[in-house]
Amino acid sequence: MDLFTKLFGDLLVFVYHCFDRIVIHGYLSGLSRPEQVVHFFRQVVGVPAVSKEVLSGRTADYQNWVEAFARNHGLAIEWAEKGVRKEDHVLPWLRRMTRTDRYGVYFIFKSMEQGSTFRVSVPKYPTQDPNHRILANQRSRFTHHYFYIRDEVLGPMVMRVASFFPFQTTYYLNGHSFIERELTRAQIGFRKSDNAFLAVDDVAALQAAADRLSPDIIRKRLDYWTLILGPKFSAKERKAINLSRFYAITQVEYCRNFIFKRHFPIHKLFERSCELGLWRLTADKMAAIFGTRVSRRHRGKLATVIDRIEHGHHVYRAYFKNAFLKQYEKFSTFLRNELCSNNLTDFGLRKGLDHLDAVRYTFQTITGRFAGFQAQWLNVHTDFPLLQRIALPITIGAVRYPGIKIHDPRVIRLLEVLLHGGTHVGGWTAKQIHQTVLTTFQLSDRTYGLNQLRYDLRKLKGHALIERDGSRYAYRLTSKGVQVALLFLFFHKRLCGPLTNSRFHHRPDPQHRPHSRLEAAYHRADKAIEHVVQLLAAA
Repeated sequence: MDLFTKLFGDLLVFVYHCFDRIVIHGYLSGLSRPEQVVHFFRQVVGVPAVSKEVLSGRTADYQNWVEAFARNHGLAIEWAEKGVRKEDHVLPWLRRMTRTDRYGVYFIFKSMEQGSTFRVSVPKYPTQDPNHRILANQRSRFTHHYFYIRDEVLGPMVMRVASFFPFQTTYYLNGHSFIERELTRAQIGFRKSDNAFLAVDDVAALQAAADRLSPDIIRKRLDYWTLILGPKFSAKERKAINLSRFYAITQVEYCRNFIFKRHFPIHKLFERSCELGLWRLTADKMAAIFGTRVSRRHRGKLATVIDRIEHGHHVYRAYFKNAFLKQYEKFSTFLRNELCSNNLTDFGLRKGLDHLDAVRYTFQTITGRFAGFQAQWLNVHTDFPLLQRIALPITIGAVRYPGIKIHDPRVIRLLEVLLHGGTHVGGWTAKQIHQTVLTTFQLSDRTYGLNQLRYDLRKLKGHALIERDGSRYAYRLTSKGVQVALLFLFFHKRLCGPLTNSRFHHRPDPQHRPHSRLEAAYHRADKAIEHVVQLLAAA
């Protein structure tokens, strides 16, 4: 993470990390198991037989209460339509609440979805108790209510309540909404677009607000809205059994956001990260990022892919078990690394809401490692250490071989000849290579003698770029030599060649004022290449 900031610090405005999307399930602790439900109805409510009609009555009571609540508060209540994104549909009502600075429920959706409930059946064989019924957990399709809420602490949130026993609840929160409320309360100026802060007057206050999101704050607000909008129980029922909710984290997204000064480098950095990530993010590196080890007993995904969410919008994903790291650019303004998990046990974490701080620390560490690996990929000095190694002299036994410079014309000519001599199965002798070099480049024997060629061959052999054909004094390129030859030739033919044969055929004059942007770019490139050559010569 420090390396990433060091490399691109001049291009960054600020960096912050926080929770993004958090999905929490709420379970009624006293009504989660069939035997608890039987005890509740028979001992507390006083119903002798727990039948399907008894459970359906509770469902009808709650659904009628929701309809009455919507009428009394003038709320829109609609069935969710297939293919319509709920958040986009309710956005006008949220904006109306924001403009009038009001808090509370502003919309209710009804949706038929799969949920957990109980199945009631009569025993196959009669028992001593004629009211005995068999209750079993099952998943079935029934009505769920989505309450869209603007909370004064957590900001916009969604609460989903199942209308069938045991009335399981689900809460959808966003860490950016909480930060927005904290900054507004502290009267700190900011600019927020969707779920990202693009500008802020106090970066330290922004990060401090993100770190203040705690289990106590979340639990207090969830208990409040569950009491207001959840299924109703009498005082006698609440006193008889424990009807408090246990909150468990089922999905969490933790993001690290890099806000740039301008949009130009963002797309290029993202493209480079995707290109290198697909090749260099191997299984061992992924295990190092996620802080674990990969063994034969590994369960779940282990892959890197690039998804196209929509036209022109790509997302890089690295999957690990039931979690994945993703990176994407948004609004041409910021780059985001985000860790998403659907099962916290993959990280050795507990799902209870009380362990939110441990989740924050673990996910913050993982996203930091991911940024550190990306910085190494994007650092040109670590991307191409080959030139630096070859330029240094090497000692094998008692023999010292000099380094090979990328700007040496003798080496470039020799590599080009050897590269094009792949049709010679047994390799080339020194005399054959010498004659081919003289003929190809129209050189005289005095300009490039046979002893000079043997000296160059000795250097290439010392750096393992060429090898002999058995005991014969015939040479051919090794696999490493082919790669180095291609790199050297591409550098000269595709970079140096176009520069030397550019629009101007004179050495750039520092006092000359270019008449076009293209010529000015050529001047800068020539100066940069000369600096690279001087560094390589000094090496």
